[in-house]
Amino acid sequence: MALCLLPLLLRNKLPLRYAWGVLVSTYCVFGAQSLFLAGSLLVTTHLAKVDGLGRHLRQLGIRLLLGIVCVIVLLRFFTEFWAIVLAADMSLIAAFLTRYGWRKCARTVLSFLVPAAYFFGGLVLIASYNDIILSRRFFAADDRVFEGMDEWLLHGWSVPRLCHWALSIFPLNFFHFLEWIYYGLFPVIGLGLIFACLRHGRRRGMQFVGAILTAYYLALALFYVWPSQGPYYLCPRHFANFPRQLQTYWLQEQSIRGATALWNHIPLDKITFVYFIAFPCIHITQGLIVLWFLRRWKAIRVALLVYNVLLAGAIVLLEWHYLVDIIAGVLIAGIAVIAVEGGFGFQGDTSGMESGRFAAAK
Repeated sequence: MALCLLPLLLRNKLPLRYAWGVLVSTYCVFGAQSLFLAGSLLVTTHLAKVDGLGRHLRQLGIRLLLGIVCVIVLLRFFTEFWAIVLAADMSLIAAFLTRYGWRKCARTVLSFLVPAAYFFGGLVLIASYNDIILSRRFFAADDRVFEGMDEWLLHGWSVPRLCHWALSIFPLNFFHFLEWIYYGLFPVIGLGLIFACLRHGRRRGMQFVGAILTAYYLALALFYVWPSQGPYYLCPRHFANFPRQLQTYWLQEQSIRGATALWNHIPLDKITFVYFIAFPCIHITQGLIVLWFLRRWKAIRVALLVYNVLLAGAIVLLEWHYLVDIIAGVLIAGIAVIAVEGGFGFQGDTSGMESGRFAAAK
């Protein structure tokens, strides 16, 4: 795919320039959020142990005091949210350095950076092919087909009808919560990569990234065959009734505008990760892949099960995808996991830090 990229970009009159600043900064932002989420889970599970609870609380109190000081300093340069996130990330890094030392932490960081860099390269490749497909195929060619399939599955109902029903009975804050669930997937993916590397080392991290990217590549192929924009595209009342206060409103409007520009071959300045694949629903695919790779942690498994159920509801009520998209996304998740693992078993190395105590193996 990488070797074919240059001639395909030239053939479809797409730019050879990328918005590297946007791509790298966005990736780093989600990385910081992922580290914050991973640290929160580690602290929670660590304090849940009865043995040595008092000692843990004393240590936590000292780190909390230092964290508050750090937040106060960071507030001079960042918003309240990012000051807390960055302070927590620095506290987590300091705790690991104190416990394991520079050498072991450096090996762990390297085992994480390799799959993380590979993941970034794969996402750039996916963004490029997404633009290539949108410049060659009408982006909503099969929306009517998927809408009809949904009406059959839902006995006359549809995703737009469910969305507008929810808008009529739930307050705006409910939809802000749905957006928090929907867009919170990206830090959850980072959490999956961090925990996979900590538990089994670089090899497992590469398998995790391989599963996510394999799902994306399969989704690109299906999107080329059956392109669709999503249920909000066909809904005549969507942008009239959907709250403009929601980020989703502007993202969906931007997606239609950008896809239309590519289809009409309006010159694009730079390639960036703007558009999404409607069929299959890659959102639910990624959530299930994270669940599979972190299934050995009981508490996290339960939390991810609940999250994926909420995510499916958010996908529907925010009118992002058809029900058929979600069903296809579940199947793609299974195929991607089998593709990278050669089955449902895993005989991985333990070159990373062991779970539970996260003690250095070997």
